[in-house]
Amino acid sequence: MKEARADAVVSPLAVAGRPSSFADFLSLTKPRLNLLVVATSAAGYYLGAVGRPDLIAMGETVIGTAMVAGGAAALNQVYERDTDALMRRTRMRPLPDGRLSTGEATLFGIALAGAGLAVLAACANLLATILALATLLTYILWYTPLKRRSPAATLVGAVPGALPPLIGWAASRGDLSVGGLALFAIVFLWQIPHFMAIAWLYREDYGRAGFPMLPVIDPDGARAGLQAVIYAVLLILASVIPTLVGLSGLPYLMFAIVSGAMLVWLSIRFAVTRSESSARALFLGSITYLPLLWIAMILAKL
Repeated sequence: MKEARADAVVSPLAVAGRPSSFADFLSLTKPRLNLLVVATSAAGYYLGAVGRPDLIAMGETVIGTAMVAGGAAALNQVYERDTDALMRRTRMRPLPDGRLSTGEATLFGIALAGAGLAVLAACANLLATILALATLLTYILWYTPLKRRSPAATLVGAVPGALPPLIGWAASRGDLSVGGLALFAIVFLWQIPHFMAIAWLYREDYGRAGFPMLPVIDPDGARAGLQAVIYAVLLILASVIPTLVGLSGLPYLMFAIVSGAMLVWLSIRFAVTRSESSARALFLGSITYLPLLWIAMILAKL
């Protein structure tokens, strides 16, 4: 462990061509992952609005939610700095690479998350703020430590990952009605086949860091494939709920069923072959599926 940390600190990137401090702090927020937070919280606000949404209030909600998520991501990297140093895809992050100190990252994460909660408390409502706080606490206090202990961490981590659309819905409508819960269920279920593909592609990295992901403790991949299929099937069922509760009409319903069936097919293909190509196809299919489903849902409300 010490050897890996020392190697990270003296990496060429840290010595020459070092990124700016702004870029390092931005990296702590996992900006690519935060795009999902921004998109789903905005969609949740829009879909929850009765009549035309207040675009300024929607922007404030999205900003606050993104700040909380970014702070949680920073604190997650503080906790996982040792294991990040052991994984090829994370060893160049600011903490394992020595470009930021643990104290700097911790203060940044706490300040950013606190500021996000303050924005939501001032500009949204108490329910949205409580949901954002739940996102932060479940991610840091439940998912992050469990990740080193059990493959069940994947399901636990899907909870804070699915809360942003519910935060947007709560900020817009002020309740947790069936429509908002359906949005939560869609993102929750979507994450499992998506992450099973990622875990398979990076199973050696996770094994090196000691994370007991399903593809690590079950190298054959049968359990990961089965979970991908089960949750993809459940996702189809969840995706029809918006139509049943009046959020969308028949065109959306048809799209949800067809696109969901395609994701199920990709999951079955992965479960049968457990190959790099089938896992990559499932990963690409999943990151295409979700934004298109949200777009279809939003268009149905126009």
